[in-house]
Amino acid sequence: MTTTAELRAVAETYWSAADARDWDAFAATLADEVLYELPQARERIRGKDRYLRFNREHPGARRVRVERVVADGEGRQAAVRTRFTVGAEELHAIHFFVFDAAGRISGITDFWPEPYEPPAGRDHLVERY
Repeated sequence: MTTTAELRAVAETYWSAADARDWDAFAATLADEVLYELPQARERIRGKDRYLRFNREHPGARRVRVERVVADGEGRQAAVRTRFTVGAEELHAIHFFVFDAAGRISGITDFWPEPYEPPAGRDHLVERY
């Protein structure tokens, strides 16, 4: 079993690596079969390689700061509230993580401030639903 402190550390490492664009550290937090879902854009990405590419190719410069991490006592799930800065705009987002038995992230669901149409050019990585 993974402790709540360990889950929180993995979630914080995930976001600090994303902010620094340290894709090796980011990848180390992910299970090979990670499933990423964006309900507001109706997109789903299956697998670590596709998800890493999705993040590497994401347009625009953004900064992220973790504001709060809450992990369950069973060592399987965490919720994270972040603050994103894109230019002069600040946005809050909520992220739900599911962890595998090794403490790696196997599922991610992101909720952004409002629904949006995804940018063009990532059809090769995502499923629309």
